[in-house]
Amino acid sequence: MAAPGVRPVPVPTKETQPYWDGCKRHELRVQQCAACGHHQFYPRLYCTACMSDRVEWVTTSGRATVLSYTIVYRPVTQAFAGDVPYVVALVTLAEGPQMMTNIVGCEPEKVHIGMPVQVTFDDWTEDIAIPKFKPV
Repeated sequence: MAAPGVRPVPVPTKETQPYWDGCKRHELRVQQCAACGHHQFYPRLYCTACMSDRVEWVTTSGRATVLSYTIVYRPVTQAFAGDVPYVVALVTLAEGPQMMTNIVGCEPEKVHIGMPVQVTFDDWTEDIAIPKFKPV
């Protein structure tokens, strides 16, 4: 666990390493089933649509739409105190999967449901880049 005031850094696992490798290269990657074509996120060992184990990693377009969001005025931990207010959002990727993220690059009050956004990356460490989204 991170010390108070220190941002927790994701720890890649065997299943998530290809995702984090893509983020490091500023590529947003999800899994796609080779059997049925279904895209999915978060990483799994099998396809959630057809249960095939033939899942592969593909790079997305990086385009998404805001499905829901909230503006955070009170940080969960002191590590994020300097960021408030910030937007936590659920976006739907153009390829279909949904993911939780932050919306950056605009005033929080300008974010709205249905807003088109594009991925951008926040380099937290030499090995970890966090995907966030900004208005198109």
